[in-house]
Formats: sequence, C-alpha cells, structure tokens
Amino acid sequence: MMSDILDRRSRKRLETRRAILRAASDLFAEKGFDNVTIDEIASAADVGRMTVFNHYPRKEDMFFATDDEIRDTLAEALRQRKEADSPIESLRLLAHRLVAEQRPFLQFSENSQGFIAMINASETLKARARAIRDEVANGIAAELALGAGLTEPDADAGLAAALLVATWSAALTQAHKEYQLTRDPARAAATFLELVDRGAVGQKAALGGTLYA
Repeated sequence: MMSDILDRRSRKRLETRRAILRAASDLFAEKGFDNVTIDEIASAADVGRMTVFNHYPRKEDMFFATDDEIRDTLAEALRQRKEADSPIESLRLLAHRLVAEQRPFLQFSENSQGFIAMINASETLKARARAIRDEVANGIAAELALGAGLTEPDADAGLAAALLVATWSAALTQAHKEYQLTRDPARAAATFLELVDRGAVGQKAALGGTLYA
C-alpha cells in the first residue's frame, strides 16, 4: 500500500515536472527566453509559482533541461568503460554512439538552430551555458580521478577534463554552423565526429604518460 502511494506521488511529481517544462518550452519558443516570466510559466502549466521553483530553481534550468542527462551520460561512460579503453577513448566512442542513437542533445536540425539562436540572444543563457561547461568539466575531472583510484582530481585530471570539454564544445559549435550553412544533418553530424576524433588525438598526445591517456 505504501509503495503504491509513493508510486502515485512519484508519477504525479513527474507529470507536474513535464507540464512545467512543456509550458516553459512553448513560451520560450513563442516569446524568447528573456521575455517569459515565472508567473506566465506557472499559469500555462496550471501550477503555483512556488511549484515551478520546487522543480526548477532557476528559469535557465528549464531551458537547459537536458543538462542532467548529458552529465549522467558522460559519467556513466567513464564508469562503465572497457578496461582496454582509456578515458579519452571511451568518450570518443561515446560521441559516435550518441550520434548513431540520435540523442536529442546531439541532433542538428531546425529545432537545434532555434535553441542556439535563443542562447545567443540572451546574456543570461550565455552565462549559464558557460557555467554548465565549467560544471561538466569539474564532474569529468572527478570521475577521472575516481576511476584512477584518487580521492580528488589531480592536475592531469583537470587538464584532461578541460581538453575534453573544449573539444566537444568546439565540435558542437562547428557542427551547428555546418547545419546552418547546408541544412544537412548528416554533414553536421560528420563534422562533429571528425572534430571529436581529431581532438582525441591531441588529448592523447597532451596526456601521454598519465593515467588518463
């Protein structure tokens, strides 16, 4: 009985969270991120203002709703990598797998163009995007250290994480530019993977002799 109650509560919470996200996404697309208020999102989702904050402490969290999925995916790839694969190689292979699976955060389409344009139009979103990159780098460094049996990241782990994030960020930027020019998702994806592969070569060279290459 108690488990049924907890399951219902969990489902209700998930439904509410999804309703808030749908409302926010629709409003952002219609009005632009900076022009949407929390009260408008709450009204569109038919919930109270504090309910919105309980699920999403910041408005930016609704825009970057896939952030947690990306972090979890990267961490899982490092934790479950094959012994024969270095951390750098495991994340290179992950990029190829995610593109093959057509994960939403690695798709190049008209929707993704709107997403990028909205970031570029908002100083708040640009600042949050920079903060997320730093947070992802810190998370990768912590996972690298953990995998190497260290209690905290060493300088090499920090360097490895910074290079990995810089590579993926540059690859994503160029891939989106490729799509903007060609409107060809396959070419954009190929650009992304080519740069990830080239970046991995540089990472291995920079980290040769460390625990992470």
